[in-house]
Amino acid sequence: MRQKGSKASVLVVEDDAAISDVVCSTLAGEGYSCTPAYSGTEARLLVEGGTAFDLFICDLMLPGMPGEDVVALIRQRSAAPIIVASARSAVVDRVALLRLGADDYLVKPFDLDELVARVEALLRRTAPAAACPPDQAAAGSSGPARAGSVRSFCSWRLDEDERSFLAAGTPVRLTRTEFDIVAALMRHPRKVFTKRELYQAVWHEDAAVEEKAINTHISNIRAKLKGTGTEGYIETVWGIGFKLADAPEA
Repeated sequence: MRQKGSKASVLVVEDDAAISDVVCSTLAGEGYSCTPAYSGTEARLLVEGGTAFDLFICDLMLPGMPGEDVVALIRQRSAAPIIVASARSAVVDRVALLRLGADDYLVKPFDLDELVARVEALLRRTAPAAACPPDQAAAGSSGPARAGSVRSFCSWRLDEDERSFLAAGTPVRLTRTEFDIVAALMRHPRKVFTKRELYQAVWHEDAAVEEKAINTHISNIRAKLKGTGTEGYIETVWGIGFKLADAPEA
């Protein structure tokens, strides 16, 4: 986790040197610290070597190690956001990468301004919280700011400050996108969210959202909840979107 005020570090995994250079130089111009990796093997060495990054941008067709394997490895070792940037535009490819743990997907050729905007949006969700005023810090974890970060719904307990989630007392590891979707639903337990509204709640911006992407994230959440008896807490409202169930069965 980066310290407040320091530049966010980005690993750019791209075998095309020209694309890598323009992406790195563009992000550097926005104040980010970029490290290029020109093969899947090079990316694996950096990730397994313990180098910490705040965000990853990864191509799929890489020498040495396929991009899909790189994404899976990153997700095993880091909760940092992953943007996949690939020439593959098929929905099945995008869905598969989201299921592996990617947070966003850009189809090449992409607009550099859009890339910067997506990086900013993902990093806004991972920015460290502002320091507590001295009086609140002295109060300890039971103070108002700390208490407000914890939400409960039936057998769910979510702590937005700690980014932790328990289902029926069992810790459930969610990706950042999955966590923010659950948090949005728990903030408004009676609201029926359209898929666009869920996108806005998670990314804090308006955009044309692909329904399959939201569906995939919801499906991943439900799959991770199996065994806790709470996968039925998220209810599909056909033709509209999703909501928390009125009377979930624990």
